[in-house]
Amino acid sequence: MMNGTLDRRDILRGVAAAGAALTLGRAAGVQAGAATPAEGAMPDGRLPSLAIDLDRGPDNLDPALAYSSRDWSIVHSLYDSLLHFGPDGSLVPLAAESFTSDDATTFRVVLRAGLTYHDGTPVRAEAIARSVTHIQESDSQIAALFQGIESVEVLDDRTAVLRCAEPSAWLPSQIAVWLVLFPEDQSPESWWTAPVGTGPYRFGSYEPGASITLVRNEHYTWGSPKGEPLADQVTYRFVSEATTRIADLATGAAQIVTSVPLDQREAVTAAGADAIVAPILGTVFLRIATDSPPFDDPRVCQALNYAVDVETIATTLVAPEAHRLASLFPDPRGLGFDPDLEPFAFDPDKARALLAEAGLDDGFDTTLQYVATEKTDALEAIVAQLAEVGVRAKLEAAELAAFNQAWPDPSAPALRYASWRPLYDPHSLLSLMYLSTGYLSRYNNPAADGLILAAAAEPDGEARAELYRRLGREMQVSPGAVYLWNLVAGYGVAPDAAAWSPRGDEYTLAVAGSR
Repeated sequence: MMNGTLDRRDILRGVAAAGAALTLGRAAGVQAGAATPAEGAMPDGRLPSLAIDLDRGPDNLDPALAYSSRDWSIVHSLYDSLLHFGPDGSLVPLAAESFTSDDATTFRVVLRAGLTYHDGTPVRAEAIARSVTHIQESDSQIAALFQGIESVEVLDDRTAVLRCAEPSAWLPSQIAVWLVLFPEDQSPESWWTAPVGTGPYRFGSYEPGASITLVRNEHYTWGSPKGEPLADQVTYRFVSEATTRIADLATGAAQIVTSVPLDQREAVTAAGADAIVAPILGTVFLRIATDSPPFDDPRVCQALNYAVDVETIATTLVAPEAHRLASLFPDPRGLGFDPDLEPFAFDPDKARALLAEAGLDDGFDTTLQYVATEKTDALEAIVAQLAEVGVRAKLEAAELAAFNQAWPDPSAPALRYASWRPLYDPHSLLSLMYLSTGYLSRYNNPAADGLILAAAAEPDGEARAELYRRLGREMQVSPGAVYLWNLVAGYGVAPDAAAWSPRGDEYTLAVAGSR
């Protein structure tokens, strides 16, 4: 084992990059990602200030209750977790100097020497136990994942040992997202008003409904794989309208804007900025609740997949870089992707034949639920094509909180439009939504259960990947979803922020040099 590296010892699998971000350059000037210092930048290229427009504000800044890329963009600016996903999807130590395991049941963590919180107090290994306990005792949808950690033994100020009830090769990937370090005086109120972490930025101010301002952590100079702060101050502004975000880019009110829709890319370049389209390691799907007739018949679930021309909808209404997926696993950066598994073909006749075999010659009525803030053009196209084969789906909008609460509700609509990211390791999605006993699950497939449980316990990385590939094939025979497209993210980036680059997990962090 070398310091500063992750000793995988067969618990993790390195994966190759699935492609770089596409940059649609402005008419003149440097391309996004170039190292040219911006006007007004500090001698080292750092900006005095930076504004980032998000499409909405965060829903929660409690790290255990953060579920969206907006939440994580703030959380992972303020806090560091033990581990970090590199650009190619590999796990590397972050707050940890080393993270090792021989059996994927016991994990030994050594913190980096000299690590301090934003207030200057030293970080000790007790913080690892504190974060585990916080997640376990929270109301988080992922709390159950961390219940498998039976104990955290603190050996000294920098060293702790996590002991799990059973092999948990998936745990490091969950730690990278959820297990951040914070001092013992954090409270439910302080997550929003006075959060203290070890990340590249410290808390400045929060204006509810408008913005959050963060200030550079002047001690974050140790060569973090997360990257170095791009500015002395960064303000995350909450701007719901895409046209307003792009106007902010044109006027200089913002230097980075997120959630740029397909039809606004030319407006970004006309504003003198770069339109960047980045592949996100995430998946979009219609969750099918197979506990509800007629979806308890796999032929009906297959019929829905054949009925929709996903490729055309994706490339014309979402992004040219979005493509039909064969399964829940979006690309080679993530465990379980199977390049040999072909997506369902668009075959309405096949869909009608399968429905007829299932005794549904006249089709049936159903409801497709989605979060009210989603654009509906792609959903309307999906509903229209389902209607062509006799599946009469009514669109139903729901507020985000109600939507999330209703995942396991047997009375909720059987079809739900959803996305999941990041999927470097699919365990959280599968154990929560597709294991029959999962917290969010309405899918019951004993064969899938066996593969999900076997993969969760398998310490060998390649053997685990093969189990997930088998699961992908099984879930084409008995689909728990209409598999739609890979997630892509659109950004507008001004010349001042040319050193910034997007991430595969869709966190928008004001850092440069992530590795």
